[in-house]
Parts: sequence; structure tokens; C-alpha cells
Amino acid sequence: MRDYKWLHEYCLNRFGSAAELEAHLPIPKTPAQLRKISDDRYLSTMALRVFRAGLKHSLVDAKWPAFEEVFFKFDPEKVVLMSAEHLERLMQDARIIRHLGKLKSVPRNAQLVLDVAHEKGSFGALIADWPVTDIVGLWTYLKKHGHQLGGLSAPRFLRMMGKDTFVPSYDVVAALNAQEIVDKIPTSLRDLATVQNAFNQWHEESGGRPMSQISMMLAYTVNH
Repeated sequence: MRDYKWLHEYCLNRFGSAAELEAHLPIPKTPAQLRKISDDRYLSTMALRVFRAGLKHSLVDAKWPAFEEVFFKFDPEKVVLMSAEHLERLMQDARIIRHLGKLKSVPRNAQLVLDVAHEKGSFGALIADWPVTDIVGLWTYLKKHGHQLGGLSAPRFLRMMGKDTFVPSYDVVAALNAQEIVDKIPTSLRDLATVQNAFNQWHEESGGRPMSQISMMLAYTVNH
């Protein structure tokens, strides 16, 4: 496994200057910013990620105002009360994407948001306080306690919210493979820990560069 210095120099050579490189990297939200986001926005984005999975994002995004309407602006206190019959009726609403399994995930994830808020004061507190040096632990938590948040859904949801996280996309996994860290998409606890340890090392060597930026820099090392 090469050190962070190599990764940084590679990306500098690709973009030609530090300013150009930085302009192409994401900027995660601070813990204070994450804590200020309301629970309904976390639930809305969680649902958006679930519905985007396997579909063209622009198609889902175009229908999202209708989703906001039928799910009471994703107020978790209201969404959690939606009955099976109510969800069945939504299957007749042509304004939204009629996928019963994904529709059922929304009130179930509303319960997750409420459970966390009851324990910590808000769902944002959980997201804000979770250490990036164990971000795979947060993925696992969301997969275990949420619904339809397995695979890349949890890390992509967190990235959408602005939480600092790496995402094991195709290019990132290809870069990790080239570094002989993992040879496939990390799904086992062992592989996830191995990848987390690698990112933690680069995070430390870089003086604390965000995981999302390191993730993007790794993707840039993959030649297409």
C-alpha cells in the first residue's frame, strides 16, 4: 500500500496545481452543520437514496416534490403512522415511483429516525458525532437498524447529507485493488475494517484530510 504522499503527488500531476485539485474535491459539512439539519430532511434524503438505487437519478428527482407531498414532507411523526393500506393506496398514485418494497421502507426508516432522536435528541446528533475513523461502523448501524440501506446506500446517503465518508464505488474499489488492500467490493466485516484502516492511515498521513476527499483522489488514480 502506497502512502498518502504518492496519492497527493499523483493527483497534483493530474490536475496541474493544488488549487485545481482542491476545486474538484467535495467539502463535507461540519458536525455543527450536520446537527442543525432537521430529522425530516434526514428521512427525506434517506428515502431519496432508497428510491434512486437501481434507477436513473434524474427520474427519481423529478418526482420528488410529489413524494414530499404524499409523505407529509417526511415528518417522521406522521410518516411512522402510515398504515399498510395507506401504502397500498400510494401504489395507485402515478405521480410517484410505485415500488411497494421501497414505499414500505419509508415508515420503517421513520421509526429509526424517531428511535435515534428519542435517545440522542435528534437524528443529526448521531450522524454528527459518529467518528469518521469508524465510518464503516455507521454504515453497519444504518444497515442493521434501517431498511434498504445495505450495499452502497448507507455511504451514499451519508455523502448526500454532507457527512464525511468514503464511498466504495467501482473506481475506489479498483484503486484499492491496485494498492492490494482488497480485491472486491468490501462487504464482510473483515474487508470493511481493512479498508477503514487504510483510509485512517491516509487520513493521518495527510494531516486530517477528509475521508470523502481521499476517496475522490483514489478514484482519480483509476485510468479509463
